[in-house]
Amino acid sequence: MLDLPHHYVFRIPYADVRKNYNTPNTLKTTKNQSAQFIQAGNHDGIPRLPSPNSMYGYPQPWVLSSRSRHFVALGSHITFPRLFWTRHAPHGETMAPRTSIDEFKELLNSSNRVLALCGAGLSAASGLPTFRGADGLWRNHDPTSLATPDAFRRDPALVWLFYAWRRHMALKAKPNRGHYALAELAKKKENFLCLTQNVDGLSSRAGHPESKLRLLHGSLLDNKCFNECGYIDRNNLSDPVCPALAPAAEDYPPDKKLPLLDPYIPIPQIKVEELPHCPNCKTGLLRPGVVWFGEGLDHSMVWEVNDWIRRGRVDIMLVIGTAAAVYPAAGYTLKAQRQGAIVAVVNPDPDSAETLSQNDFFFQGDASEILPQLFEGVIGKMDEHGEIV
Repeated sequence: MLDLPHHYVFRIPYADVRKNYNTPNTLKTTKNQSAQFIQAGNHDGIPRLPSPNSMYGYPQPWVLSSRSRHFVALGSHITFPRLFWTRHAPHGETMAPRTSIDEFKELLNSSNRVLALCGAGLSAASGLPTFRGADGLWRNHDPTSLATPDAFRRDPALVWLFYAWRRHMALKAKPNRGHYALAELAKKKENFLCLTQNVDGLSSRAGHPESKLRLLHGSLLDNKCFNECGYIDRNNLSDPVCPALAPAAEDYPPDKKLPLLDPYIPIPQIKVEELPHCPNCKTGLLRPGVVWFGEGLDHSMVWEVNDWIRRGRVDIMLVIGTAAAVYPAAGYTLKAQRQGAIVAVVNPDPDSAETLSQNDFFFQGDASEILPQLFEGVIGKMDEHGEIV
């Protein structure tokens, strides 16, 4: 059973509660996927990404609430991406967060330990496509169905084509002013740590100090052995990874569609022997070096992050371009708050402010425009190219 401070609850916005919830019952789950989400880990204690079934509309029979510091089930249907942390306000107290850039600058100038959690919104201004297409599909496939070990076992060529395309797009993209601003802040603030859910490598390419950057979900530019022999090929910039994946690395004019992305054009047939193989064990295929749904995060990295948070008071928790709704990343905000952190959210979605108290900050908009303004008092003025002037 997950235990929380009494003032925290899981909240479901947008009328996601669809069933009668008059009779609460103690939370018991028979769904492995749900248990992984709720407990942020398995019995081995390693945080895991929830499976696709537990994330996107799979009917789970609960709304979770904090009662006597434990969760109870309220017999409802929820959609997990809408699940987030919030706090109750005392009677008569407003929960509207602060929006003053000047107030935040003053706080940042006086802060010692700063933790940042970044998501896809940080890279939006770099032109990277989202994980899903406009219709939520990739060649009529739900992308989350391709991001699992089972999918790779069934059809490694299809999964590799999907990731080779994402990899090509990441290599074409350039870091934006948001990436550069975070990199400069990391250089200026000795006790700064950035946790990124992004796998595009743009933070590293912006010059973010590696000692102050943790890739929670791995990197598209890394390849590792699917047989888990221990081999990892880091920061491989080859595009494509192998000749057979060349269709995923083609460039077409903006007014034309890449054949690989057109579900009406037959997908290239690739033999398993044409895919990248592990040079170490000689028997396994190489796979993208990202964390797939149902897999655990790197154990040593998780320990390092938790140790950093526990080491002392966290003055500011930056949440940038992410709803922080997916475990285990969602838990870091709560941990930072337990260490005294004021939360500052940068997100174009106004609903992101619903999780905040009046002591927190919310800045609505593009991270590439807002972060240079927020950090100006520490890093200096940044021009349109990401250079400090």
